[in-house]
Amino acid sequence: MMIKAIFYKEWIKTRWYWLLALLLSIGFAGYAMLRVARVYSMKGAEHLWIVMIQRDAIFVDLLQFVPLFVGLALALVQFVPEMHHKSFKLTLHLPIRATRAVTAMLSFGSVLLIATFALSLALMWGYLQSVLAPELWQHIILSTLPWYLAGLAAYLLTAWISLEPTWKHRVINGVIALLLLRIYFMSPAPESYNSFLPLLAVVTLSYSLLSMLSLTRFRDGRQD
Repeated sequence: MMIKAIFYKEWIKTRWYWLLALLLSIGFAGYAMLRVARVYSMKGAEHLWIVMIQRDAIFVDLLQFVPLFVGLALALVQFVPEMHHKSFKLTLHLPIRATRAVTAMLSFGSVLLIATFALSLALMWGYLQSVLAPELWQHIILSTLPWYLAGLAAYLLTAWISLEPTWKHRVINGVIALLLLRIYFMSPAPESYNSFLPLLAVVTLSYSLLSMLSLTRFRDGRQD
């Protein structure tokens, strides 16, 4: 029952932002598909395939940082008001373990984010598979997956920073978060992360554990 109450509270806080983020993500994905459609309609599928193969073009580069900012903003919307209005303390006084409460909050946000990204990917797949050979549309989709993982990482790392009770450690955590996020953008070559994707996904999900460190410091009343 308490978990359902936490989910409802998080939904009330994030529902309008989620709608905006969904529209933004789908809008950018749709615009990227319009670019592909323009090349396809003007010069045909053969030219599209040649450009992708010879120039290693994927036509969706404008999406690169969209998931990152969507994830970062979701964490800010979800956790900063809790800390600013000191209502996070009320959450910790619910008849449920604090770690379970924070896990429920992070799970809710992660599911919203994954649903948003999945719909964007579904939109791209729906169009690309109708004009490109499987090898080519898979090339585009696989090349975008590190960007979407970066969005999830940005959400979890920003939550970690937001829940930290002291500004000194927030700055330190912020520097660490920037270095970690840099990993997702180290190689500009399409599909360069393919062999690393499963491990990268596991590492990304493990960032949720960092919020437990902030939770411990918060409960201990750290002010250093």
